[in-house]
Amino acid sequence: MNTDFIQALGLTKQNEGTLIGRMAVNGNHFIDSISPVDGKTIGQVSISSPLSYEKVVNEAEKASRLWSRWPAPQRGEVIRQYGLMLRDHKSELGKLVSYEMGKSYQEGLGEVQEMIDICDFATGLSRQLYGRTMHSERHDHRMYEQWHPLGIVGIISAFNFPVAVWSWNAMIAMVCGNVCIWKPSEKTPLCAIACQNLLMQVFEQNEVPGAVSSVINGDYTVGELMTSDRRVPLISATGSCAMGRKVGQTVAGRLGKTLLELGGNNAIIVTPNANMDLVLRGAVFGAVGTSGQRCTSTRRLIIHDSIYEDLKEKLVRSYGQIKIGNPLEEQYHMGPLIDKQAVESYVRALDSAREQGANILVEGEILEGAGYESGCYVSPSIVEATNDLPIVQQETFGPILYLLKYRILDEAINIQNGVDQGLSSAIMTNNLLEAEQFLSSAGSDCGIANVNIGTSGAEIGGAFGGEKDTGGGRESGSDAWKAYMRRQTNTINYGSGIPLAQGINFDL
Repeated sequence: MNTDFIQALGLTKQNEGTLIGRMAVNGNHFIDSISPVDGKTIGQVSISSPLSYEKVVNEAEKASRLWSRWPAPQRGEVIRQYGLMLRDHKSELGKLVSYEMGKSYQEGLGEVQEMIDICDFATGLSRQLYGRTMHSERHDHRMYEQWHPLGIVGIISAFNFPVAVWSWNAMIAMVCGNVCIWKPSEKTPLCAIACQNLLMQVFEQNEVPGAVSSVINGDYTVGELMTSDRRVPLISATGSCAMGRKVGQTVAGRLGKTLLELGGNNAIIVTPNANMDLVLRGAVFGAVGTSGQRCTSTRRLIIHDSIYEDLKEKLVRSYGQIKIGNPLEEQYHMGPLIDKQAVESYVRALDSAREQGANILVEGEILEGAGYESGCYVSPSIVEATNDLPIVQQETFGPILYLLKYRILDEAINIQNGVDQGLSSAIMTNNLLEAEQFLSSAGSDCGIANVNIGTSGAEIGGAFGGEKDTGGGRESGSDAWKAYMRRQTNTINYGSGIPLAQGINFDL
């Protein structure tokens, strides 16, 4: 395989684990980045030590004092230039995402495009960090509010979106005047270093302090250094619900702030009034896109009993047409899972479904032979089940689609909401009343609710996030920028007296 794109992104066989601007601090141990595409070691990244972490934070604190004083539109100009840099390297970075993570090249390009889009959004936002003006009850007083940066923002990202989710956080946080420390997944560390290399080129051209963006590498123990650090007021963490609970408890224990984007158990409700062509395209991509490793992947298909058998038959036929192979080759719909541990988890989930009485319509299996040497390729599964099965209540990060029946829409909505997670949801219908019921306060309890599109995928213009065990955080668009800033209310007295609020008298 031609891997020239790796060198084009400034990567070598051995890469530093802690990056502060152009200064690199070595750790004592290494992470091997192994591609799930072919099982080959792409490179090594040194693990950040506690000592190198301290250097990162010290440098970040210095950079914060400088960066926060830059006018926001000037910060936006730097982010605009990073967007241009990403445009120039979209192909190379998209290939690295595909090769290190395993998603299709088209999805890799899409992920880099998300980075470009959030740079554009953040650039515009740099002139829109608005506060409000309020009327004071006191004579000759003026009140208003303004927003200030928090300081250091810690970002913990997951393997399934190794570059986009960091950018959602970092571009907004930096435009708001914060500096960022990024702890990427230990399964995709090279993607992080590539992004840092490109960003440092832009920083150097604009004389931005390098420690405005830093990268630390390692397993959860490296992340714990940051989550327990009072000098990092906000931790934005993406990952499993179990991971999020640990992060949330640790940060809450020091009265810090968290922005948590955790698991999803997403469902599509299919009514008799749905366009079945849309249903098939939305459900199949939602279930097998990224090999079912998106937090917004479709896990459950809730189908009206009058159309259940017909749709089930069409789904089984569609799954027979899915092509699985090297994600860098465009003819394939589905690539590998991230590693062999994920494969084992997938197989265990199917075994559990079988033991709990579910009916496996399409049996997923581990693929072997030419092209599958990494041991990370599986075929997708369709399982008939009920919502109360323990395995259906869990999020399995793999291509399993559970088919569930319903009779009336209220029942379908209750099934949709009847899981601990609350990220993404959808209804397929051409009936306005059904759509509005689903979107009402008595409808979907998820942070994302769609009509006639699937659960998977989101545009950067909207705030992204979910409720319940998904964590409640919001990233990306809308007013999600407020999570990265602190609100301050200001009152100015321009009179000669000093009246008190609520008419209180305090004469001496």
